[in-house]
Parts: sequence; C-alpha cells; structure tokens
Amino acid sequence: MKKETLRKSFGKAAGKGAAPQPGQSWRERPWTTSYGPGVPAAPVLPEGSLVDLVDQSVRRYGSRTALEFFGARTSYRELGSLISRAAAGLKKLGVKPGDRVALVMPNCPQHIIAFHAVLRLGAVVVEHNPLYTDRELRHLFEDHGAAVAIVWDKAVERVRQLPADVGVRTVVSVELIPAMPLMRRLALRLPVPAARKARAALTVGTDGATGRPAPAERPVLPWRQLLENGVLSKKHPRPAARDLAALQYTSGTTGLPKGAMLSHANLQANAAQGRAWVPGLKDGRETVYAVLPLFHAYGLTLCMTFALSIGAKLVLFPKFDVDLVLKAFRKSPATFLPAVPPIYDRIAAAAAERGIGLESIRFSISGAMNLPKETVDTWEKATGGYLIEGYGLTETSPIAIGNPFGPSRKPGTVGVPFPLTDIRVVDPRNVALDRAPGEEGELLIRGPQVFFGYWNRPEETEDALLDGGWFRTGDIVSVDDDYFVTIRDRIKELIITGGFNVSPSEVEDVIATFPGVAEVSVVGLPRRGGGEDVVAAVVPTPGTTIDPGALLSFARENLTAYKVPRRVVVLDSLPRSLIGKVLRREIRDNLVARG
Repeated sequence: MKKETLRKSFGKAAGKGAAPQPGQSWRERPWTTSYGPGVPAAPVLPEGSLVDLVDQSVRRYGSRTALEFFGARTSYRELGSLISRAAAGLKKLGVKPGDRVALVMPNCPQHIIAFHAVLRLGAVVVEHNPLYTDRELRHLFEDHGAAVAIVWDKAVERVRQLPADVGVRTVVSVELIPAMPLMRRLALRLPVPAARKARAALTVGTDGATGRPAPAERPVLPWRQLLENGVLSKKHPRPAARDLAALQYTSGTTGLPKGAMLSHANLQANAAQGRAWVPGLKDGRETVYAVLPLFHAYGLTLCMTFALSIGAKLVLFPKFDVDLVLKAFRKSPATFLPAVPPIYDRIAAAAAERGIGLESIRFSISGAMNLPKETVDTWEKATGGYLIEGYGLTETSPIAIGNPFGPSRKPGTVGVPFPLTDIRVVDPRNVALDRAPGEEGELLIRGPQVFFGYWNRPEETEDALLDGGWFRTGDIVSVDDDYFVTIRDRIKELIITGGFNVSPSEVEDVIATFPGVAEVSVVGLPRRGGGEDVVAAVVPTPGTTIDPGALLSFARENLTAYKVPRRVVVLDSLPRSLIGKVLRREIRDNLVARG
C-alpha cells in the first residue's frame, strides 16, 4: 500500500479532552478512533502456543521460503522438519519442559530452528548477546541456571570456560558458514586476505575448536550432531499458551539485568497486534528483513515471530551491514522493515548513492530511540511508503504503542495504544491518581502482551506489576486530546544507545574497580540523530591522575561494546543531594552545557 489520500476524523470519543474519572483510566479506549484505515479495535487473538503458530504456517505455506541467509533458502516445510529434529536432539540431551536453554547466537537459520525446538519441548528460551563479555555472561547464567547452551562457535569458549559453579553441562556449537550457499562457502575458503577476513568474522574454525580439550563435564557438541537423532514424536506434550516461553533480560537502574518472563500468549499476542496494525500486509507474500538482532525483544517479535506468523520470507543478517542489505535487495527486496533511525539513514544514503530503488518497502516501523523528522522525510521519499514510530519495553513483548500507518499519525509522538492495550497516566508518587490529557505523569500499560514478572525477583515483580495487571513503565509521558502519547522523561535513568538499554549502575560498577577512580557517575548525553552516548564522569583518588584511554581499554575488556563509554570526563567532585545521592541529572546537564 503506497501513500494515498485518506480522510480521518477525530474527536468522536465521548468526553475527549476531559480527565477520566478516578479508576476509569480511559478504559473505553477512545484512541481507537485514531487508528489507521482497516485496523480493528479488538482483533481476535490466536489460541494456542508459539508451537501452534509455526505449525500452522508450515501447513499453510509449506513450499514457500521461510528463511533466507546469504541467498540460501529454507522452506516452511524444511523449517518444520529441522525444528522437529533439533527438538529430538535436545530431548536426548535431557531437556525437559520448564528447563531453560540458553541461546548465544547472531541472526542465522540455526537461531530460528533452536528457538522453536526449545519451545516444542515445553522448555524456556533464554536469549543472550553473543558479544557479551565473560563477566556479563556469568551473571546471566548464574541467574537463569540453563544446563544446555546453543552457542555461536566464536562465543563457545566464553561459555565453555564459565566457572564450575555455573550449571552448564552441555554446549552445542553453531557454525554460520554451513548455512550459506555452496558458492559462498567456497569463496570464503579462497587464500586471499578479503576471504580470510570475512571468514574470521564468521567463525573460529570447525565447530568452535580451540585446540584445548573441552572439560568432561562440559562437552562441546557440533550442531550437525544435534540433528542426527530423528524427529520428535508428535505425541510429545506441547506447551500451553500461558506457559513460560522466554526469559528476556533487560537492564534496570539497580545495575545487573533481570529476566522478564514472557509467555507464549504474550509473544503471540504482540505479533497478532502488530499484524492488525498493518492491514495492508499480504499473508504468505511479504519479505521481512531481520537487521535487528533476534536476541533483542524488538527483533524477536517484529522480525521472527511476526514474520513467521504471516508466512513471510525472513531474510537474516548476522549483523547490520548496509552492503549485505543492498545486495540482498537484488533477489529478495524487502517489503516490511523494522529498524532503528540510524539504520534507515544509512540504507537510504547508500541506496541513493548507488542508484538502488527502495520502492518495494511499503511499511517501516522504528523503535528503541527517538525518530527524527529528517529521517522520516528522507525514508518516505525514497520508498513511497510509511515510516512510523512505536514504543514498547521488553516487559511488553515489546510493542504497546504505535503511530498509525496513515495520515492520522503524529510525528514527534510515539502514537496511540495498540489494539487491546490500555494505558493510564498517573501521579508517579501516587498511582491511584490519574492525570488528565495534557498533564504529565507516569505511563502504566495493561494488555495481553504484558509480561508476568521477573525471574526469581518477587519484590521487583511486585513493584512493577500493580493490581489489575498494570505495568509501571517508569516513563513520564503526556497524552494530547486525541490520546497520542509523547515521552517526556524517564524515571529509570536508563541510557538508550543504538537501540539498547544501558544501566548506568552496571557501567559504574565496572569503572569503579579501575585503579585511581574514587567516584564515578555514568550518564547519557543526547546524540545527534537520536539516541544517547554513554559518558563517564570520574573523580580520581587524591594524588592520582586518570588516563582516560587506559580506563576505556579496561571498560572494553569487561563490557559489551555498546555499554563502553564514548568518553571519560575527569571532575574534581560529583554533585550530591542533601542526603548524599549523586545527582546524575545535574551531571548530565553540566556536560551538555560544556558541549
């Protein structure tokens, strides 16, 4: 659906512009009058689990392409068979319903297969960034207790060498190159620098071999052997919709990440809500580009679950590379592209420079950071389609609010609540008091996509989930007379960089151990084009000096790249409140003023 002239009337909701009565919280959903053409106010959500979702697509679209990776294609029928074989292999390894299985992979076909094989057994997927450091991985594995990990061969050694008290008993090593077409595999073996460099970025060698034998208690099993155990019996019990499907770790202000518990129903509902939001999609005929990482909640739902639910072709990229994206366009042009603003900017600029048309992309949705108007204008001019902004959190699977695909959208806002989603804007000091439209307050969300708690953290779950199923987002917002939501501030002080959440406390805990650092405060400074840069303000111990370069090198050894500060600012002292709390906001404002 290209842009067309559409008429939309506003103001049909009763009581528009008036504050809701206490406890009502706009539950009549007046925002549905601002939905795009054809978007239902209350779509019927599918029943069953994500296992049923994939099985249905396998039946309906068996011969169509489900996955494409560097040109190699996997049909829906083949995908279903591979999932069954991987599930049988995991069952032989002792994986049972309710067990956690760790996935530590970039985007690749094996990632999709492993994810759904784990679910087929009624087990729970735990996603990890494959670039996490030893320190970061250790915390997650200690928290979720997975006994089996399916790991990209370049990350195998980090998982394999976790301390003995971390309960991993088996590591399945995944190579990316065998999933590529024959000619691509042969090209990577050429004795030329370019081929060696490309190969080194993809693998460490055959099945993650490092020259050191794996400990007997933690063997490494090649992925291909996992698939050599036949297929899973059709009589094997299936998970229910309300069963736990995934632990998705999210950063919090207290420092270490915590696992948001997402059910099959949560994830399937959010995919269905997304499908309802874009009525112009054609089931079985769309091409979705997975440039977002599947280990992130945004990529998990908007790429994998959403694409498979509509029988789309999902084109997988192990990381965002504008050259790979535009090369894929030659054979499989995208029609639906979820991404973040910097990705849209880079694709549009490169395509214009090379004379490549992007007109096949009818729908694009941006999240995780502010969407600049300049990005929207450039992208829509290049594609002729819509680019709209959405809002969500890991705890909401992740999307809860979106701008309509149509002229009723309002740039600068994040849109209106998704179908079947309720919101409240409340006094953050007393959540029983609702704010009127136009007044600022904390955003609460309720809907079928809202998670049901944090793994092994009952107190934090109780703080986050209120009576009636309301989730406290920690974001300060306002709504206008048409109930479009504008983000005003964040209570949680999280830093959003490149679409990822960074906890200032986690970065501070690392930097505080660097010799010569007496105090540290980490803040996010606005970045041109949207998002924030991580910046560390440090106070040296008396009589010492701090080498910012050495400190940053130390941070790189202990933190994933996106968490590492972009710069270090040395201060004489940190501003504090009367009770001694470091005032991050004041530090941030002072650094912004410095430029």
